[in-house]
Amino acid sequence: MRTLIATAFVSLDGVVEAPGGEPGHRSSGWTFKDIEFDEAAYEIKGREQEESAAMMMGRVSYEAFSPVWPTLDYFPRYNVIPKYVVSSTLKEDQLVDNWGDITILRSLDDVAALKETEGGPITIHGSATLNRNLSDAGLIDRYHLLVFPVLLGAGKRLFSQTDKDKQMLKLAESESYPNGIQKLVYDVVR
Repeated sequence: MRTLIATAFVSLDGVVEAPGGEPGHRSSGWTFKDIEFDEAAYEIKGREQEESAAMMMGRVSYEAFSPVWPTLDYFPRYNVIPKYVVSSTLKEDQLVDNWGDITILRSLDDVAALKETEGGPITIHGSATLNRNLSDAGLIDRYHLLVFPVLLGAGKRLFSQTDKDKQMLKLAESESYPNGIQKLVYDVVR
């Protein structure tokens, strides 16, 4: 069985939208504009890249990443590992041809079936809506969170407000950095 890992830059109030400067959010770029850079805080991002056997994203994140990531030299492993896009609307002819193997999954049932296959961890990048849906369906096994010392108010949230049963998490790793970022790694308790 494969491990599904949600990885996110998140504000203290749970917003994950527009961390790197994407247009459309009034606080776009909040992960780097006002917070002093500390390379140590991002160590987990390099580790994720080395440990990931595949990458998963929703359609919106795919459409944002696919024109850019294949040309970036600091994502070499992500450029060669398999990618899964969860979308009911994306068509095969909309996939780029310079980013390795890309498979479209049409439903959460398809994600659940993928988890049952052999292979290493799958990391979910971006994809706020997908993360919420996977979490609500009980499909996420681990969270890799970099929590930033900022309150953004509005924006896409990492977790839904769905009325569901309590889900316990076990802290697997944590660290605080001088710039106020906190690394929190949680395993989902089954």
